[in-house]
Amino acid sequence: MLNKRLFLPAFVVVLLVYSFTREATIAVLSDAYFQVSAFVYASLSVYYIATLKVSAEAIGDFMRKHPFYEVGLASFLGALPGCGGAIIVVTQYTRGVTSFGAVVAVLTSTMGDAAFLLLAQAPFDGLTVMGVGMVVGTLTGVAVNHFHNYQPPSSANTLNSTDHNEQPSTTASSLIDKLSTYFWLVVALPSLAIALGLSFQSPVHEYLGVTEPTLQLIGAVLCLSAITLWSLNGGSTGYASLTREDAITPPPRWQSKAALDTQFVLAWVVVAFLLFELSILWFGLDIGATLTSMGASVVGLAIVVGFLPGCGPQILVTSLYLNGAVPFSAQLGNAISNDGDALFPAIALSPKAAILATAYSAAPAVAVGYGYYFLFER
Repeated sequence: MLNKRLFLPAFVVVLLVYSFTREATIAVLSDAYFQVSAFVYASLSVYYIATLKVSAEAIGDFMRKHPFYEVGLASFLGALPGCGGAIIVVTQYTRGVTSFGAVVAVLTSTMGDAAFLLLAQAPFDGLTVMGVGMVVGTLTGVAVNHFHNYQPPSSANTLNSTDHNEQPSTTASSLIDKLSTYFWLVVALPSLAIALGLSFQSPVHEYLGVTEPTLQLIGAVLCLSAITLWSLNGGSTGYASLTREDAITPPPRWQSKAALDTQFVLAWVVVAFLLFELSILWFGLDIGATLTSMGASVVGLAIVVGFLPGCGPQILVTSLYLNGAVPFSAQLGNAISNDGDALFPAIALSPKAAILATAYSAAPAVAVGYGYYFLFER
């Protein structure tokens, strides 16, 4: 009863039981699995294989020895998909290694796990957002260092800060981690092959010797299995456990990291897709049309959502963008205002710095989001 994540698979099962919502739910689960998770897992695997060997201490030492480059490097680390780079900079700041401008730069440029979703579904848009975030983050960080290089009290710098991925795992959690890892190792390549075939409009079900509804049902079952594994992992009793990546025992392995993060992204994508379909099915409300009719206000709404800690709400905004419900300006504004999972350790270790950094990221988010809207979309 304490595990709030279990609500999602339980709710999905209820939707599958009732004939009125069964067909739409199966379609949502299948689309989320084949259109999103198969590509996200592939991109996560490549990315983590390339980056998990990078030492946070080595990055911190470089930033300390080369202060001229630290803001640009921090912005680059933030622009990379995921939250690892941003968390490195934040924890190094709480140890007194980096400047406050570097923190603002990394939090401004980061898009968190939503970047994986955007890159998998719209690569050009994803690279554009990352590039804009890096430039804006660097400029903002340099300006903040010039006018207000805030340093927390010395006591805050002596805290034994830890990465949110370095939390101890229980035996049950470790078992779920292993099940998740093996699950994705088994299904990854076949799922990617099917997803690629579907993306090119090929009759994949004919090649497999099954009907189209059967293939859709297979995707739905695999999707439900993945979000069930996500719901069983960790404590999952509070807001943070629902909206950020799962903690894994260090040193992280790419197989485990890719599996857990794919399930996290998939769970929030399913929430977004269900929000779309059920709002139409139950209330006759078209969320896409409603948000589109809001005009410039939707940009402000996306920016406000970006202030929420964690990557979950930001994945929701990106899903809305990919479905055409919000404009690119809203995606830009959200990407700049959101701080991803890095805000959690920042709040825990230096609350005032976290609040100030978030406040400083609001100005460029409004400027870029509304600037793009009025120049290109109005």
